[in-house]
Amino acid sequence: MIVVPHLTDEQFEEFCQRNQDVRVERTSHGDLIIMPPTGGATGNRSAALITMLTVWAWQDGSGETFDSSTGFDLPNGATRSPDAAWVSKERLASLFPAARG
Repeated sequence: MIVVPHLTDEQFEEFCQRNQDVRVERTSHGDLIIMPPTGGATGNRSAALITMLTVWAWQDGSGETFDSSTGFDLPNGATRSPDAAWVSKERLASLFPAARG
């Protein structure tokens, strides 16, 4: 087990930028989680899911979709990257410009 000292938001972002070939998430306690690559079946299911979600979002028009590379800062302090995500346009408009990235 590798112990990593608690990283500030800025340090976490820098760590992720310097290690772009690695998917990293952060728990609410600041622990880093290195996400392994998916297998073929999982990758195929994820691609189908994001495709269906995006088509629905285009038809619905009330929000935008994001892929598994998008990190979301959660209220509990964790930073997670779901397989697919949808966020309402209303919620997106409430974010600070820097957080829209």
